[in-house]
Amino acid sequence: MWYDVKENEVELSIQARPGSSRNEIVGVFDDSLKVKVKAPAVEGAANKELVKFLAKRFRVPKSEVAIVAGATAKRKRVRLPRSPELMEWLEEMRE
Repeated sequence: MWYDVKENEVELSIQARPGSSRNEIVGVFDDSLKVKVKAPAVEGAANKELVKFLAKRFRVPKSEVAIVAGATAKRKRVRLPRSPELMEWLEEMRE
C-alpha cells in the first residue's frame, strides 16, 4: 500500500520527479504516489520543494512534514500530520 494512516499522521510512499515544469501530483504508479516538483535534485532543493508543495496542498505546517526515508533517492517515505484535506483526498483516491 502506498500510504499508511496512523493515529495522528499519515505516511506516503512517494516517487519524486524533480526538474519538472510544475509541481503536481500525477497519480499512483508501482505502489507509490508520483509527484512532480519544479526544483532540481541539487543540494536538497527538490526535497524542500516537495515538503513545501505537500504542506500547501494538504494545508499542514511545513515544519510537520518530514521525509523519513529516502532523502537522497527518488522513492521516499514522507510523514504528514492528519488533516481534513489529506483524509478527504485519500478517500477520493480510493474510489
